[in-house]
Amino acid sequence: MSDFDAVKIGLVSVSDRASSGVYQDQGIPALQAWLARAIKNPITWATRLIPDDAPGISATLIELVDAEHCDLVLTTGGTGPAPRDVTPEATLAVAHKEMPGFGEQMRQISLRFVPTAILSRQVAVIRGKALVINLPGQPKSIAETLEGLPSASPPAHGIFAAVPYCIDLIGGPYLETDEAVCKAFRPKSAVRVRP
Repeated sequence: MSDFDAVKIGLVSVSDRASSGVYQDQGIPALQAWLARAIKNPITWATRLIPDDAPGISATLIELVDAEHCDLVLTTGGTGPAPRDVTPEATLAVAHKEMPGFGEQMRQISLRFVPTAILSRQVAVIRGKALVINLPGQPKSIAETLEGLPSASPPAHGIFAAVPYCIDLIGGPYLETDEAVCKAFRPKSAVRVRP
């Protein structure tokens, strides 16, 4: 029995080719590996590998939030400018609130590496009591955007530092992180003191 709140996390890899078996999906394993290192809470996973299809993506997000009761849903893939890249549109279609700061910060981090980061269109939204975030498709970029670039000059905050407090504010479980991987930021008044 853990002292930490249980959390349910939905992971969605959006890829025509991976979902049809042309190649093996790398997004979900990369997300699970990073989150398992970063989060101290017991995690239940709900994973989906689906094609680049806006109605299907929206339906999957609705299912994970409304039926599966995920507290956090992370998508990977389908955020570029190509005709089949429709993950942001499908995510916004099911949103109750948009959280633009997440996409802005992901692009800032990626711009440290490639000028084409401005072509990425990741969004984050709230649906009910869940936070839904579109992440890049490459495992290296996933880790960089979640964790940030703490040793860069100047350092860049990763987006996951803000995720636990966001989930607090929308009524979800209290997420605790391994500070060696990602230090969650909360105002002092929101920090839960352990006995």
